[in-house]
Amino acid sequence: MAFNPSSVSRLCVRATNWLGDAVMSLPAIRAIRHIFPHAHIAVVARPWVGDLYARESCIDCVIPYPAQKGLRAKREFAHRLGHERFDAAILLQNAFDAALVTWLAGIPERIGYSRDGRGWLLTRAVTVPEPGEIPRHERFYYLELLRRAGMMERFPETDAIRLDGISQAREAGAAHIASLGIAGPAIGISPGAAYGNAKRWLPERFAEVAQAFSPVCRAVLLFGSASEQPLCETVAAQLRSSRIDVRNLAGATSLREFIDLAAACRFFLTNDSGAMHVASALGVPTIAVFGATDDTTTGPTGPLARVIREHAECSPCLLRECPIDHRCMTAVTSERVAAAALQLWEETAPAWTHEAKF
Repeated sequence: MAFNPSSVSRLCVRATNWLGDAVMSLPAIRAIRHIFPHAHIAVVARPWVGDLYARESCIDCVIPYPAQKGLRAKREFAHRLGHERFDAAILLQNAFDAALVTWLAGIPERIGYSRDGRGWLLTRAVTVPEPGEIPRHERFYYLELLRRAGMMERFPETDAIRLDGISQAREAGAAHIASLGIAGPAIGISPGAAYGNAKRWLPERFAEVAQAFSPVCRAVLLFGSASEQPLCETVAAQLRSSRIDVRNLAGATSLREFIDLAAACRFFLTNDSGAMHVASALGVPTIAVFGATDDTTTGPTGPLARVIREHAECSPCLLRECPIDHRCMTAVTSERVAAAALQLWEETAPAWTHEAKF
């Protein structure tokens, strides 16, 4: 039976759990708004990604899904979700849990990929695309779910993923940076990566690239999770020895604060990480160092992002930890990254000078 979007007045969208995936799924969420222009659309998201949607105009509300384990907790959340009386749920998240909760909530229409043994819980269990059936970048994986479910015929234009409310985020971030005693634009650096150490470039090379910027910018903001605070401090210590004004903000910001601060950065240097996707989606000039992962599937989008990688016969391996000598990352020199970063800095200088409000 063909799907009838006009029959849906209240729609639940289950967001992905990882920050980078959440950014890459934004084109699908915006397509959902186009498909359901008059519906109330709520995004169900884990607390650590919920703030990403705060300024998204295509979303009416965000429902936090607490990170509690056990069937009892799932039943309690599903009971609360049931009171929302959704007509349908679209599951961008692949796990069994996403289907189970919407089934327990009694949502009549449940649409998602048939993965993780959950097909029997879905009313529309969509076959997962095989390699080569759709474009490689992950944003098309989420869009393909909608196409295969009969909601649209073709993909929308999605060359550059951008967050809504960038100007508001930049203004808030500039005020925050000023409150830290930094008088001008700053470089943002995120030397960690939640997936594993195989994705991490060497911390001393992050510092060396930042040092190359000292003639034009001597303020650096370091971002990361609380567990990455020591890693960021390693970079910070090297920069302080060069008399660069550096602030280690690892574990010290909410996601919303990070988004604001990143939006106000003049430039962003990172590994393949959630921070990379956010910075790129904010339209911040971004350099991303890749090695173990595949930039054709999870790379940043748009003309203001650059990927730096070196050939290694074992890359991309997609492993969390390198079992040999991490050659895909050690082969990427700070000189090469600094040259690319400074070139991007110069290319984007006129636009930044026009938009900056420091």
